[in-house]
Amino acid sequence: MLRSMFSAISGLKAHQTKMDVTGNNIANVNTVGYKSQSTVFEAALSQMMRAGGAPAEGTAGSNPAQVGLGVKVAGISTNWAQGATQTTGRATDFMIEGDGFFVVQSGTQQLFTRSGSFGFDSAGNMITDSGAILQGWSADANGVVDANGRIGNLSIPFGQGTAPKATGTGAIDGNLSAGTEVGKKAESSITMYDNLGNEVPVTFVFEKTATGWNVKASKPDPADPTATLPLNGATGQDITFDAAGALATPASGELTLTGVSTTAVTIDISTVTQYGSPTTAAAAKQDGYSAGVLESFSLGNDGMITGVFSNDQTKVLGQLALATFANPGGLEKAGSSTYRPATNSGLALIGQAATGGRGALNAGALEMSNVDLAEEFTGLIVAQRGFQANSRVITSSDEILQDLVNLKR
Repeated sequence: MLRSMFSAISGLKAHQTKMDVTGNNIANVNTVGYKSQSTVFEAALSQMMRAGGAPAEGTAGSNPAQVGLGVKVAGISTNWAQGATQTTGRATDFMIEGDGFFVVQSGTQQLFTRSGSFGFDSAGNMITDSGAILQGWSADANGVVDANGRIGNLSIPFGQGTAPKATGTGAIDGNLSAGTEVGKKAESSITMYDNLGNEVPVTFVFEKTATGWNVKASKPDPADPTATLPLNGATGQDITFDAAGALATPASGELTLTGVSTTAVTIDISTVTQYGSPTTAAAAKQDGYSAGVLESFSLGNDGMITGVFSNDQTKVLGQLALATFANPGGLEKAGSSTYRPATNSGLALIGQAATGGRGALNAGALEMSNVDLAEEFTGLIVAQRGFQANSRVITSSDEILQDLVNLKR
């Protein structure tokens, strides 16, 4: 009778633990990146009532007779299945599609999380809602990331400036009509930049000549707003075409401008043609830009953070780091949806997203909890019935003990 009572007590404790786990799952049904857990039971030790015997000559063998001493919690396992995707549109929301954890620094602790909801602190560091700093590799001045180096705090330096770049090359594309009358002109303009990032409006004038075309480039005269300054000589440069309409001279296919910046600007005109179709020749591009400041950023599936500057230039700022473990089930929960390595988890294998078994990243989205409410409510019923049945065993054992006491009156 005492055995049945103590077995039932162990059943109450085990089913209470199952209720605790199930209740925690339901409480975290909307927690970003939460992974549901389940309780595993196993039988406790058994008391030997009679040992088994081996068969002998003329007699059969006998099986052991054992009475169980209850149940215990064998373990609480984690379901690492992928959670559903919730699109948020926030540039600082990241979702891991596949295996892996974000690496964060909380004080002196390096922790790991599946929750990709990040923000910024006053220093520009990317942080979790609980204040841990996201880890990764920062890019050097040229926008190069060394993913073999040591990880550190990731920050987005909003307001950081970039130096201007003087125009060094450009291009003119399109057609100059073969049917144009001698003396007729066509114009095209483009903005170039000097060494300080100042805009330099450059105008190209194409004039039909008896042998081909003449191209003159000029810019406004700072001393006289009504005048212009030549950039390829006062007489410009003659260009000619062959019978098929392809550029013949200059043989280099280039125009050279001086006076835009401290160095010469090379204009590629090799693709300009002279066909019978209308004139479409125009300055198509140039490689200079003004000074700019960081205005926004974007995240690639490989975790690369690219900054977008006010001068329409882009530059790599850094890259998020992801970590995997040989046994993620061995991680210990550290609070605030984070984990820490433990003796059975293995060491953190830190590297780039979408490499080495690590998942890809999805910006503007979050991974939701993988809790299945239907399954959890069913688990509640099972735990309740198990608890109820074990309580009945205790009641019955108590009644038997009461009857035993009443034998002597």
